[in-house]
Amino acid sequence: MLYDNKNGKVKDSYDTPLFGTLAADSPIPKNKIGEQPLEPRLAYQLIKDELMNEGNARLNLATFCQTFMEEEAVKLMSETLEKNAIDKTEYPQTAEIEQRCIQIISNLWNAPGEQDTIGTSTVGSSEACMLAGMAMKFRWRKRAEQLGLDLTKKPNLVISSGYQVCWEKFCVYWDIELRQVPMDADCMSMCPDSLLTYIDEYTIGVVGILGITYTGKFDDLEAIDQVLSQYNETTEHKVYIHVDAASGGLFVPFVKPELRWDFRLKNVISINCSGHKYGLVYPGIGWALWKHREYLPQELIFEVDYLGGKMPTIAINFSRSASQIIGQYYNFIRLGREGYRRIQQKTQDVAHYLADRLEKTGRFRIYNDGSDLPVVCYALKENVKLEWTLYDLSDRLLMRGWQIPTYPLPARLENIIIQRIVCRADLNYDMAGLLMNDLLEGIQELDNAAVLVHGKKTEPKVYGFTH
Repeated sequence: MLYDNKNGKVKDSYDTPLFGTLAADSPIPKNKIGEQPLEPRLAYQLIKDELMNEGNARLNLATFCQTFMEEEAVKLMSETLEKNAIDKTEYPQTAEIEQRCIQIISNLWNAPGEQDTIGTSTVGSSEACMLAGMAMKFRWRKRAEQLGLDLTKKPNLVISSGYQVCWEKFCVYWDIELRQVPMDADCMSMCPDSLLTYIDEYTIGVVGILGITYTGKFDDLEAIDQVLSQYNETTEHKVYIHVDAASGGLFVPFVKPELRWDFRLKNVISINCSGHKYGLVYPGIGWALWKHREYLPQELIFEVDYLGGKMPTIAINFSRSASQIIGQYYNFIRLGREGYRRIQQKTQDVAHYLADRLEKTGRFRIYNDGSDLPVVCYALKENVKLEWTLYDLSDRLLMRGWQIPTYPLPARLENIIIQRIVCRADLNYDMAGLLMNDLLEGIQELDNAAVLVHGKKTEPKVYGFTH
């Protein structure tokens, strides 16, 4: 035993069991910092215990974010947490690795001249979208000044109604009108035929989505490009495309390399993606690239004095760990093109398997069977008489640990309530089989239930994390 001469109290000894210590029997500080330090192992255990009731990330099929990395990748990332990605003079090799990743991605996206492509890593795809949006606005403003437009009038951005919320944020932050092209029940993406009705001389750009978060569907970017090519031939008020490839940017090049969505298209001048989605890195990494340097306004490139050197910076964020960049590079050199192809193809095969099993129940209409992104979206068939809803099914699955969201589709499709399963690399056939068993058991329980939580009169709502 240890004795405190000052207070005359017996202290815990080094061999006191963890949950037998005096500190373990006291509430941990929650809203203000504690007066005394805690033993490291106790602080670790108390925080770990607080997190016990959270969901298992591997069973979270609501998120596109990566939930598994190899031990070697985790080790490498944990060993580089202290490296500051912004400090390129102190960590020049890390800066070189970032540039290698940009060149690798530009090659995957078929950039016409890799040395002329410019880009940056970001904290995630939302930051990348902000950068792309700012570049669109600055280019439009310069062109508008030259053409004599009224700069007091609010410019606009055109996008599918299935947009991710970061675009709404961008338009609010930068005083842009968000013009939504409604999705329809047949294609579940932007309709190229109606695009021109939303465009005018105040349009800063069109955002095409390679992987709509609601459904996993792709906008037909080649068709959108053709529409804009015809439009741009008739006007000085040119309109170009930014591709929000948050989910599809590091999936499509390996599974559908023939699909023309990227820098091969004439009017696609910038693209963003999330490395932490199908780039297979833990959350915290995104990428933004511009086809040519001329498409990134010089005003958005800052020369910064930092720790004795000058460096250009594009990203909005400043100091942050370089570990996610290094994790991305690890995946690129570890997996190679063939490794990525195998993982992504297997993931899509699992999505097809789930869609097939769901369709065979006879209860669901499949809106996406994983043929675009490996995402399975489905609704209850209207002609199937059931007392329960998809919200009830989400509840049943959550009882077994599975997090699967249910929500209405966006504007003009709000009456369609769908459920979505996001298939990721760590959802193998065995886990998919367990999911289907639990889902079928949940259906049987709901069929026989005397009391239902939601019922048919439930108002449409978002149930579960959908992005």
